[in-house]
Amino acid sequence: MNVVIYARFSSHSQTEQSIEGQLKVCYEYAEQNHYTVVGEYIDRAMSGKYDNRAEFQRMISDSDKHTFEGVLVYQLDRFARNRYDSAIYKAKLKKNGVRVLSAKENITDDASGILVEGVLESMAEYYSAELSQKIHRGMEINAQKCLSNGSNPGLGFKVDKDRRFYVDEEEAEIVREIFERYASGETKAEIVKDLKRRKVKTSLGNDFTYNSLSRMLSNKRYIGVYMYKGQETPGGMPRILDDDLFYKVQDILAKNKKAPARTHGEGEYLLTTKLFCGHCKNMMVGYGGTSKTGKQYHYYICKEARKKRCDKTIVRKKKIEDRVIAECLKLLTDENIKFIAKKVAEECNKSPDNLTVKQLKKAIREADTAIENLWRGIEQGQSVPMLTERLNKRQAEREALEEQLAIEQNKSICLSEAQILAFLDFVCEMPLDDVNKRRAIINILVHSVYLYDDHFTLIINASKKPMSVDNIPLEEIEEAFNSDKTCTEKCSTMTSPAPPINCT
Repeated sequence: MNVVIYARFSSHSQTEQSIEGQLKVCYEYAEQNHYTVVGEYIDRAMSGKYDNRAEFQRMISDSDKHTFEGVLVYQLDRFARNRYDSAIYKAKLKKNGVRVLSAKENITDDASGILVEGVLESMAEYYSAELSQKIHRGMEINAQKCLSNGSNPGLGFKVDKDRRFYVDEEEAEIVREIFERYASGETKAEIVKDLKRRKVKTSLGNDFTYNSLSRMLSNKRYIGVYMYKGQETPGGMPRILDDDLFYKVQDILAKNKKAPARTHGEGEYLLTTKLFCGHCKNMMVGYGGTSKTGKQYHYYICKEARKKRCDKTIVRKKKIEDRVIAECLKLLTDENIKFIAKKVAEECNKSPDNLTVKQLKKAIREADTAIENLWRGIEQGQSVPMLTERLNKRQAEREALEEQLAIEQNKSICLSEAQILAFLDFVCEMPLDDVNKRRAIINILVHSVYLYDDHFTLIINASKKPMSVDNIPLEEIEEAFNSDKTCTEKCSTMTSPAPPINCT
């Protein structure tokens, strides 16, 4: 398995020997567990409390390339000391099939570390929704006036100092050309190829892609419709296209959308990076296909079995996910829920404001002082027009700082035990087939699952004791799938090494 090593020392009081020592231990660990080290990412004199580390960010970005399946660190505190950041970045790596491994720790850095991260990861979406309500109050006022809220206006539009939209005629000509070419029968691929050849860029300055062109062709702003949170205000934008051309393009898009397309499967594979083959300890990945009869199949398959190097049979996606979730639900007793809430609350409230939060609070205080001084100047009759302009500018700056502060404070959320209890109770009461409930339970409780042919071993977060689940009634694979299959869709490209062998 391919892994990269991430090493870091915190301050100039430490030496390069700290890095060398971390690398030595990581390389020894990789050799013992048969991992292949394909790269190193090293941050010198950088604190793990914050995530603005150049090599760390480059590593997160490089995970998109799928050239490695694990990030190996000396200890988990080398990866991040902030629980929220750790949860968020591990979630990003997980989407790319990459797992974080510690050379010095068996499962976690303390008894409840990964449990905390699982809860925070699951609550992130819940709290981002609550945060957005606070941040978007001012945006809703702007929307009522059809003003810009700071998002990308789209090719052909610009925004003036009063946040009002206007047409950029040079870019608008490109918009009209694209719509006319698509309406005349050219394909998206042909248009994108030509735009790239001519070095025509999107409103963000990027090359056009199939997706960016698709979004542009369906954007109602071009016929003067202002849109905010799904609500449309006709006439709220300056118009670039006439209705006839725009709706002709929509008809073509709708017709092409009905054309046969590949199946997208039955949703995400929730055990990605957590399910491992009991025979060879390699990761099992999502695998699906469609038979000649049109029936869809969704399984997990051992990576080595796909290469004919392991005899592990494939297992139905729903079957194994249902069984794992059922075992986890047995653990969510009232007593255990209270334990989880207590541990997570204690951990969350350890972290003080980060440096960015302190700087933003200082900037807001300075803005308040400046605003107060400007008001005094206006009251004393000093150059009222000039002071009023400066006052409006300062107030706008303060509003922007408040929005940034809300976002930063969300990164180091301090949750009360009661809030966490309410969230966990909410998860437990959700329907069993709700994907959000299933995802939350797996994120919070499951560290890893080792699947054999007749049982599986479940390792729970915050516990180093494996739990064996026997007599699994795993269904046989249909003969039709083996003899009839015509294609394999939704084959996950995500791969990940198993945790250390001594975890099992």
